Amino acid sequence: MKLKKKKKRGSSSKKIALTIENAFSLAFKLHQGGNVDEAEMLYGRIIESVPNHLDALHFYGVLCHQQQRKQEAAQLIGRIIEIDPKNADAHNNLGNVLEGMGRVHDAEICYRQAIALNPGHAQAFNNLGVVLMARKAVDEALDVYGQAIHISPETADYRYNLGNALRKCERIDDAVAAYHSAVELDATHVGAWQGLSRTLIKSDRKGEAKQVFDAWLEKDPENPIALYLQASCMGKGAPSRAPDAFVQKTFDDLADSFDEHLQGNLDYRAPPLLIEALANALPQPAGSLNILDAGCGTGLCGPLLKPYASHLVGVDLSAGMLTRAKGVIAYDEIIQAELTEFLTGKADCFDAIVSADTLCYFGDLEPVLKRAAGALQDRGVMAFTLEDAGQEIEGWQLNPHGRYAHTGAYVEHILGVCGFDIQIKKSVILRNEGGQPVKGHLVVATTMTRHAS
Repeated sequence: MKLKKKKKRGSSSKKIALTIENAFSLAFKLHQGGNVDEAEMLYGRIIESVPNHLDALHFYGVLCHQQQRKQEAAQLIGRIIEIDPKNADAHNNLGNVLEGMGRVHDAEICYRQAIALNPGHAQAFNNLGVVLMARKAVDEALDVYGQAIHISPETADYRYNLGNALRKCERIDDAVAAYHSAVELDATHVGAWQGLSRTLIKSDRKGEAKQVFDAWLEKDPENPIALYLQASCMGKGAPSRAPDAFVQKTFDDLADSFDEHLQGNLDYRAPPLLIEALANALPQPAGSLNILDAGCGTGLCGPLLKPYASHLVGVDLSAGMLTRAKGVIAYDEIIQAELTEFLTGKADCFDAIVSADTLCYFGDLEPVLKRAAGALQDRGVMAFTLEDAGQEIEGWQLNPHGRYAHTGAYVEHILGVCGFDIQIKKSVILRNEGGQPVKGHLVVATTMTRHAS
């Protein structure tokens, strides 16, 4: 394989020859460094030259999977299996891709095949446990998680997944023990600390939860996620909004299964409810408006907003979510940013801002709503959902699940302070959680008419 490097005009040209393995080494380093376009080009060139190069096929498949190009990833890994049918890792990896495509039954077949080929494949046992839990085969899931731990007892992730499964079937003491063993193995495992603390809080074991937070913060005193969860679970010292690290971690972890989880398990309703309400505040869909999808996530609102938009921008903090949103053709721009910061300095940029279940990560709404008002045109439209705090508190509160809830009176007051006229405000059911409906506010407001001085 030869790659040519052009010299400046007037200089002698010089060929740079790379062996296949040198080219693969360079592609891998580029991939690791985030230079995915260059890495993809090299992987492709290698496969053109050596169609059976298993490592290039594998990492090209990984690259496609990371970019949510799941069909391409499945095809590349499928080629590995055609070349090497007994490659247990390839069967496991194909299962991961298929599971991300929502093909859970096919993923399960792949994981079982990987285990048949390699009975010591701990990752395949763990992944099989995930899909078994998804179809509520709890007893078998607990068994295969146990086998993953037996094969690889030093892997904290497997004990964390076991803890989650035990918690879901109300085996609280066993779940607590599994989470404890996970954090003993890996003191930086945020998921395990979070699962442990929340399980204890929900079991009314606040004294033990306090000890958990003390231990976590002793190991990592400035950890923003630990401090935030301590505030949410213990009910003290709540910040005015969720720290960026918490939001990024939460949604990066959820990105691969987010849509399926929301729509399949939680009966998520916010996007269609918002668009239905917006229809009364916006002109007929004519593709003429500049619209911001604030906290766009994986892009569930994008196709619903596109008929109204000449230019549709999606903004989110989670890189994992935005990777999936890039596959939604509705967006003209996708930007990773914190919302308040993004809105700063965007005077009169948008005709409408839509935010489905994003402002529930803000307690004090004044900073973000003031910036939103400034970013909207005169009589621009702001539509959003929030969780309802009821009437027993004043203003807002941070709940143990890590989201804020707001009273209706507070929402009405703060919209007026920030320069909005309320057009619609009604109570809705946003989704189901833990078998219970989550009550929320759906709000459509317009900026007040501005007068030149």
